[in-house]
Amino acid sequence: FFIFCEEKAKTNIQTPAIEVGIISLKEESIPLQQELSGRVKAKLISEVRPQINGIITKQLFTEGSFVKEGEILYQIDSATYQASFFQAKASLESAKVDAKNAKIKSQRYEELLKFDGTSKQDADDAKAVYLQAEALVEEKKANLESAKIDLERTNIKAPISGYISISSVTKGALISANQTEALATIRDTSSVYVDVSQSNTQLLALRKLLSQKNIQKGNTEVSLTLSDGSIYEHKGELQLQEIAVDENTGSVTLRALFPNEKGILLPGMFVKATVQGAINTKAFLLPQQAVSRDAKANPIITLLKEDNSIIKQMITIERAIGNRWLVSAGINNNDKIIIEGLNKINEKSKVNPIDVSSKYIENK
Repeated sequence: FFIFCEEKAKTNIQTPAIEVGIISLKEESIPLQQELSGRVKAKLISEVRPQINGIITKQLFTEGSFVKEGEILYQIDSATYQASFFQAKASLESAKVDAKNAKIKSQRYEELLKFDGTSKQDADDAKAVYLQAEALVEEKKANLESAKIDLERTNIKAPISGYISISSVTKGALISANQTEALATIRDTSSVYVDVSQSNTQLLALRKLLSQKNIQKGNTEVSLTLSDGSIYEHKGELQLQEIAVDENTGSVTLRALFPNEKGILLPGMFVKATVQGAINTKAFLLPQQAVSRDAKANPIITLLKEDNSIIKQMITIERAIGNRWLVSAGINNNDKIIIEGLNKINEKSKVNPIDVSSKYIENK
């Protein structure tokens, strides 16, 4: 009898519920981002070149400094061009005098013709001489304008505003209008381009993704990570996508425009750009701690049932976003997912759930 009571007492002892932490997720819109490598390029680049031949007499800028559009950078010996200008000016004045005399003569013949004081041929010849003199005046005006342009070109000016490079020539150097080497290079970096490469595979995957239900096209905003790991303070805007795939690299180029008033982004700098290619309007972000693997390495979660028992559930993972998984299937709104105490329970366990959502779910 004693033994029977003892055995009955043992059967009445209930295993205490195991304390576990649970979270509850809600469906949300998740931006699907791509991190692409790229380089900074100046928005405007101008190579300073001579448009006439001559010897440099002055360099009027400091290498590496900021120069304004129209600022004189070099001066070329102008003596020859000054003389040509004066000569062209004198030729024009002479042509104007000849044209004036020819006009008076033509008008005189026209008057005489009215009274038969001269022949029609003589009047026509006088008018022809006048017209030729007028044409010569226009030619001399063009010659003077050309001489004036050449004279002005003895002052080599900055074609754009920006930071100027090291000069390739010095005072006393002979330069020519058809030389291949630039005197200096100016780069406008007040705003810059960032050209990033997207592989053909990534492009095709994005297009396939955009054809799926609940997937929308992302916006044009781009953020930058610099080489030291810091995040660039300004967002950029995607400007264009190259229309062809590079045969050598198998990638397409995306170009974004960034403000750069502080000059932090320098041409040639290597950066990483984060581009929002698409938005999943119905997805779940699940902390990675809540996911385990079955014998076939399939991702599974442990769900809490209404009676505080548990059940395993297979899920579909799209990608990692930070320290969370983007889950596209296997989770429903308000499912209670066990995230703490998983190593203490099995499918026969009864649990005591404690909501720990505030520890794992970011506030929106």
